[in-house]
This record gives sequence, C-alpha cells and structure tokens, in this order.
Amino acid sequence: MSAFATADAVAVIPARGGSKGVPGKNVARVGGVPLVARAVAAARRAGIGDVRVSTDDAAIAAAARDAGARVIDRPAALAGDTASSEAALLHALDVLEAEGPLPEVLVFLQATSPFIEPVPLARAVRRVLDDEADSVLSAFETYAFLWRDADGGANGVNHDASFRPRRQDREPHFQETGAFYVLRTSGFREAGFRFFGRTAIEPVAAERAVEIDDARELELARVLAPVLDDAPEAIDVDVLVTDFDGVHTDDGAVVAEDGTESVRVSRADGMGVERLRAAGVPVLILSKERNGVVGARAAKLRVDVLQAVDDKATALAAWLAERGLDPARCAYVGNDVNDLGAMALVGWPVAVADAHPAVRRAARAVLRNRGGHGAVREAAELVLAAHGGKEA
Repeated sequence: MSAFATADAVAVIPARGGSKGVPGKNVARVGGVPLVARAVAAARRAGIGDVRVSTDDAAIAAAARDAGARVIDRPAALAGDTASSEAALLHALDVLEAEGPLPEVLVFLQATSPFIEPVPLARAVRRVLDDEADSVLSAFETYAFLWRDADGGANGVNHDASFRPRRQDREPHFQETGAFYVLRTSGFREAGFRFFGRTAIEPVAAERAVEIDDARELELARVLAPVLDDAPEAIDVDVLVTDFDGVHTDDGAVVAEDGTESVRVSRADGMGVERLRAAGVPVLILSKERNGVVGARAAKLRVDVLQAVDDKATALAAWLAERGLDPARCAYVGNDVNDLGAMALVGWPVAVADAHPAVRRAARAVLRNRGGHGAVREAAELVLAAHGGKEA
C-alpha cells in the first residue's frame, strides 16, 4: 500500500488515561497488543507515516512510542470525563502547527476500535485528498428493522411496521462504527466538529465493528482477535522462550511402574531450535515441571532451561535482565493458564494451536500446529523469517 506524504495526512489518536468502565482500557491487550498500539499499526499499514497519540497517561505514552507513534501531551483540562474528542484533536492541531504547515487531511482514529481495516482507511484518506468529500466516516451496511420505544408503544424508525418487505427489497442503512473519521484539516478547524461540508461513508466489514466501552466488549474482542487478525509472516524478536509440556510435547506422558515418565517430542522442533542457534537467536525453555526429562531435552537441544518455576513472569524477567534482553523483543510460546503472566511480559505472546482458550485470547499469534507436533518449529521459522531466514 502506497504511503501518504507527511504534507498529505496526519493520524491523531486521542487516548486519555482515566477510563472508569475498563481501567487502563487504552493499554489493555487484544491479540497480545495494547489497544493504542493496534490503532497506531492500523494507521501505518494504511500508509500514514505521521501518527500521533494525544494522551495524559504515562503508560499509554510508552505503549504509543513503542509502536512507533509520536506523543502529544494532553492537558488535564482536556482529559476529564466531559472532555470531547474534538477538543483533543483541535489541541493536537495547535501543537502540530507550531512545528510547521498542517497536513491537508486529519485522520481521527479511536483506540477502542481494535479491528480497524487499513484498506478502507487508506481509501477514505484518498477520497478527501481527491476532493470527493470533506469528512468521511467508517460505517457498515445494515438491513435491520429499527424500533423506537415510545410512551404510546413501539413504532418503526426506518420502516412501516405494517409492511415487512424481503431483505433484497429493503433500502440499506449504515451504522457508524467509530473506528475512524477522515477530515479535511481546514474544514475541521473551522467547524470544530467531525461532520461538516460533504460527509461521505466508507463501508467497512460488520464483523470488525467492535467498539470497546466495557469489560464484556473487551473480552469479546479478545475472543475475535485470533479469527480476525492476519497471521504474521514473521516474528521480529531477539529471543525465543517456550514452555515445555504442551509446547515441545503434546501434554501427555507415559508413566512406568516405578513412576518415571517419558514424553514424545518432535524432531522437526529440534531442527527449528538448531536453526535458531545457528542464527544467533537465544532459546530458553521455561517450565513448571520438576521432571528430569525437561533438563534432558534442553541439554539435547543445547539451550538454556529454567524448571521447577512456579512464577514464570518473575523468572523470565530476571533471566532477560541478566542478559540485557528487552522483553518487548522476546517471543514466548505457551499453552496453558500458568503461561499467561510470562505472555503478558513480552512483546510477542504466542499460543500453540491447541492452547487453552484464555491463552489463545492473550496471544498475538496463534500457531497452526499443536504442541508436540511442530509448534516450536513453526515459531522458529517465523522468527527466522524476520532474520532473513538465514543461519549465521
């Protein structure tokens, strides 16, 4: 997708820190990524190079910078419950104007819409640049019968209640999603509101029109993310960490009469780890298990191992710090709920295909392969893809 020149468009994402419905909402993770970072990524994939986040919150600012956005410090007077998004946008334009000429188009994105589609967004920007419209909103087509509950009884809003035409005979309506608004900068500053001049609709997919205002909607977005997010072509990290049981194995074990256990592993996984070592990518096995088979497998693969670990997040943080490795540049492959703490610590939480539902919801990527059946090899190949696919 072609990029827009800096003079063409700027994206501004207002994201205040005082959410009461879902505390810390704008940095809550969906698909393993903070919501504000997802909005930044959508703008970048749409070809918008200049992305700003207007916030009063340090955690949101840090997540925005990590995602590649520039931060605009939002005054407290514009960050309260009654402050409008328009006020934050107008303040952002004042800040931008102090830097130089304003871009022709202002793109207003909402971090609470986790599934912003880059192609329709780019199309909306082009429509304003080509003078087809002055303001463009995202909306999805609906044929729903709408009703109003009045004192005298319910009555139809967009239809005659005495007549029920077939869907193909009904006129479609459009429901605003809140995901994005593309505005001619000069017209917005003059109007002070997002709708002005010639307003147009940019159709988007209905299934992506999730807007997060409460905990239930946040959970729904986490369930949908493994289905709606594109599978990654590469995982750009410096280190790969994995659980053992359920990742290197199928989570089963054979127990002999004397109590000793044996497990089944994949030779393909071993080759994946070998290729990572050859490429200079460290690998750690982090396991709660106290069985000697874990250490034996790590020795066979010639990788670091920490086992008998109950608090995986704390152990992983210490291991990374000792080696000067950035958690944001780490991938962790897990399968069960005791992996969630470590997954929340890293930039790339990854789940095997047959992981617990909570782990799948927390993951930034869900692998195609099951634990013990090539999942580690698949993760290794994705990491190697980001390193050019070549061993040292």
